[in-house]
Amino acid sequence: MIRSFLEWLGTTPWSVGLLESLWVWPLLESTHVLSITLFVGTAMMMDLRLMGATFGGVRASDFTSRLLPWTRGGFVVMVVTGLLVFYSNPVRYYNNVFFRVKILLMVIAGLNVWLFHSGIHKRIAEWDHEASPPRAVRLAGAVSIVAWMLIVISGRLIAYNWFDCELQPQPGWVNWASGCVLAAE
Repeated sequence: MIRSFLEWLGTTPWSVGLLESLWVWPLLESTHVLSITLFVGTAMMMDLRLMGATFGGVRASDFTSRLLPWTRGGFVVMVVTGLLVFYSNPVRYYNNVFFRVKILLMVIAGLNVWLFHSGIHKRIAEWDHEASPPRAVRLAGAVSIVAWMLIVISGRLIAYNWFDCELQPQPGWVNWASGCVLAAE
């Protein structure tokens, strides 16, 4: 059912036009990459502060309040452009092992942010001016850094077709992980 929907989506005029565009596609992809650098760069700075690795003389609340608008802006542009990149060739992305890994890692990163803001961050007044915050805060920062580094790496690997469904034979685990639908012989 998902694959049928994505096959239909990939044949819509806007999807085909986007993928075949001489100017829009490169601008879209470049904007996606630049917004990733803005988002990940500012998130890493905040995570390093939360880990107590940098900016220990600056209150955590002051530091995050100054960077968070930039992080949120980068996130919005990154998500919108990422969805448009996916829309341009949905079946290929859906069947890409690295894309699936990236989505899984994004879920983990999202859960980390949710857990941090719904619990640990609410008690920021207790550790705001500490150069080395509590262990739970440091752990949240470390998980974020590792998750976003792996998201960027897996996102970059999407461009390589080592495991594309069209390249058969592939090991069974690759076909399973990619969701490849193979024609019966």
